[in-house]
Amino acid sequence: MPSASSPANRRSGETPSPPKRPVVDHGDLDMKIARDGTWFYRGTPIARQRLVKLFASVLRREDDGSYWLVTPVERGRVAVEDAPFLAVEVNSEGSGSGRRLSFRTNLDEIVAAGPEHPLRIETSAKGEPEPYLLVRPGLEARLNRPVFYELVDLADAERGDKGGPFGLWSDGAFFDLGDPEDE
Repeated sequence: MPSASSPANRRSGETPSPPKRPVVDHGDLDMKIARDGTWFYRGTPIARQRLVKLFASVLRREDDGSYWLVTPVERGRVAVEDAPFLAVEVNSEGSGSGRRLSFRTNLDEIVAAGPEHPLRIETSAKGEPEPYLLVRPGLEARLNRPVFYELVDLADAERGDKGGPFGLWSDGAFFDLGDPEDE
């Protein structure tokens, strides 16, 4: 490889890039994200919201379902009880297929449901709906109960007596909220 002072680099004006360091894998970090969205380190809640937002910005999910904090030089595994984020507020604009549902997470990230950020409804072991919104690839927010009930109210008002699927449109995609008679 030519050095920075070699004729080839002087002619091209290129500065050689430093050799890439291997990523340090720290394994388990003794960090956990609880079901209620609280981040813990060594069993103690992380109280500084700005620090939690920084950690969340480097959170990734692997194909095997594990969660990792990943920087260019190091990575470490994080335990997540349910979903790493919580949707704590919803804003609805428009109606029908022209509706847009925007959600605010517990970390103040705004995400509009749509083809890139789908809503999905799982059923818990207790038979209750558990709604989730894709925030970033592999990372979801669980909708808290009041937010989900707002969606159910919107869907009920929109469907009225005309029947049909029970759900809502957002950014051109329809999201089925399940059968309200099952709940």
